[in-house]
Amino acid sequence: MYPEMRHEQVVYQNPFLAMRIWQIDSEDPASEETFRRREQDWRQKRYTEWHYHEEVEFLLILKGELTAFYREEQLVLRKGDIALFGSSEPHTTMQTKEGNMSQLVFQIDLRKYWDLSTLNSMQHFSEVIRPLSSLNYIYRDNRDVRTETVALIREIYREMNDAQIGYELAVSSRIKNILLLLLRHDTQMQLNYNDNRLLGRLQPAVDYVEKNLSEKLSVSEISGLVNMSYTHFIKTFKKAVGMSFTDFVVYKRIKKAEQQLLTNDVSIAEVAESVGISNLGHFYAMFRRFNDCSPKQFKERLRALD
Repeated sequence: MYPEMRHEQVVYQNPFLAMRIWQIDSEDPASEETFRRREQDWRQKRYTEWHYHEEVEFLLILKGELTAFYREEQLVLRKGDIALFGSSEPHTTMQTKEGNMSQLVFQIDLRKYWDLSTLNSMQHFSEVIRPLSSLNYIYRDNRDVRTETVALIREIYREMNDAQIGYELAVSSRIKNILLLLLRHDTQMQLNYNDNRLLGRLQPAVDYVEKNLSEKLSVSEISGLVNMSYTHFIKTFKKAVGMSFTDFVVYKRIKKAEQQLLTNDVSIAEVAESVGISNLGHFYAMFRRFNDCSPKQFKERLRALD
């Protein structure tokens, strides 16, 4: 039997703002045994009891201590600390100290905030190459950004609860301020794609790939979606995204395969078929390229705890 990763359906407080923010208070920390088990799962890439959702999530710790896990990192968060998880990025959290613990959870669909006036800037947050959790270093290393973001999240929480006239404008502006802080202080250039303007032009092709990973993808047809010749499309894609179109498609297919292995009790052959790789040997080779293990070994890591 394989553990199921929970897909959390976020119910928005305001569908036009496409967000939810609420406070969670707790008093009971996880036992040492439970924490050790969760940490061991994380180290061994077993994602038991994790969850994901389409919305980006910010966690703000108001009181106490919380440990957050996502694939790349384990974060110990205390009062005033912030953690960021990308869209559909698996993660889990647990209280790790005695006493009262309080946090604000802020979930938002950033795609709803893309418009013609901000498109070029918002494209930086499209997570084409890497999840937004790669920006957690900013909150860890930059106290000023952390302090400003804490204030903005608190203001969003207050505006949503008070719901005074114009609160939608207040919330929307503060969300964009949070994103601007990340964009302006990304010293590691995690949000920096080689040519963001070109990436915007290629977005229809990227969207098409995302929606049709199980199908045979024709470069000639996809290049036509953005009115480019085959050769021009290949060169432009590599320049804008930082990897070849072929590598990008394989990357997306393997990531979808990982999600299938994490959430469904299906055979490896079925997973390969569902992501458009009919040759099982090729699927194994591509999977090992991105995970340093076979799909079978990856699946074994997901087995229930002994």
